[in-house]
Amino acid sequence: MAQHNAFYAQSGGVTAVINASACGVIEACRRHPDQIGKVYAGHNGIIGALTEDLIDVSQESDEAIAALRHTPGGAFGSCRYKLKDIETHRAQYERLIEVFKAHDIRYFFYNGGGDSADTCLKVSQLSEKLGYPLTAIHVPKTVDNDLPITDNSPGFGSVAKYIATSTLEASLDIASMCATSTKVFVLEVMGRHAGWIAAAGALAGEGEGEPPHLVIFPEVAFDRAAVMARVDACVKEYGYCVIVVSEGARYEDGTFLADSGNTDAFGHRQLGGVAPTLAGMVKQDLGYKYHWAVADYLQRAARHLASKTDVDQAYAVGDKAVELAVAGKNSMMPAIKRVSETPYEWCIEAAPLAEVANREKFMPGEFIREDGFGITAACRQYLSPLIQGEDFPPFENGLPKVARLKLAKVERKLPDFTI
Repeated sequence: MAQHNAFYAQSGGVTAVINASACGVIEACRRHPDQIGKVYAGHNGIIGALTEDLIDVSQESDEAIAALRHTPGGAFGSCRYKLKDIETHRAQYERLIEVFKAHDIRYFFYNGGGDSADTCLKVSQLSEKLGYPLTAIHVPKTVDNDLPITDNSPGFGSVAKYIATSTLEASLDIASMCATSTKVFVLEVMGRHAGWIAAAGALAGEGEGEPPHLVIFPEVAFDRAAVMARVDACVKEYGYCVIVVSEGARYEDGTFLADSGNTDAFGHRQLGGVAPTLAGMVKQDLGYKYHWAVADYLQRAARHLASKTDVDQAYAVGDKAVELAVAGKNSMMPAIKRVSETPYEWCIEAAPLAEVANREKFMPGEFIREDGFGITAACRQYLSPLIQGEDFPPFENGLPKVARLKLAKVERKLPDFTI
């Protein structure tokens, strides 16, 4: 069988374990020298392919690639850049194929969420129309846990562990000071449309009165009066109130509590901080002393507290992506399948990209408590295995050791291209 090169790129917001998927892809490619020659990475995601800004991963040592498994961030650079539809932006897709032809790239691995799944599918479809043999495999990743088919999305388990831990630790802080100080603490977490990360905060407590006392989901319309009544009741009964709120919390009409009025590169509404907005309501309506925090990038960069389950699954989907490709599978995504609850067991299966692209998985109704302020036993059973196990990175001089890559650039062969 002829040998051809592979292209790997990272897309969208990074996670604590996206580089573990990169490690899985690259190490698997190196196991198939008869079919895969060099591995090129796109510098800053798909933009690297469009601008022919490629990194020669073959120049990285086995040790450096192995270190990716415990390194957060996006080692090759990621981007928020969604390719538009083929009909009106055909030149961009044709440019990708030109770059792939110029560098004998026949394997395309795109590591990201729903938007990158859509891009991967479109690139596969166009390459077929243009008669260029390209095997395109999507490698799943998103902290939002909103990809369909797969049981969970790599990146989510580690964020869930971080948020559950932070909620627990902050709750102990508030509880110890509430008699004379802060009464209400608000923790804002990621999750624009789906409340999976907010739900994870509820793992911090289980019994009656244990924090968090309220979880506010995007899936449940925000009712200011009901929320404030619940906060007031918690403070009076327990002495304090801990709230975990999703950045995507919204009113009945769909308006975000913290809509900044801007949009990001993907056309999504830019959210401007729901925690201070909610804290302001507490002050106005109830007068309680409060503190708020925004987990922001900390939640998705916390490799030091990654879930071992998540690390293992992130590596596995990268590894499986290559196995699918060399087996001749195309337009697929390696998906996680939950085989058993007790003990928790999982495997990787192939899912058609046409069933993944542009679809979001929201919190099901049976996972949200009847009053809308917490999770059910079914949700807890789903979430708990995903935060299990520790996979600490090696430390040096008191800090985590991370991969240090050469990031050697590949010589360009084509004219410049403006995106």
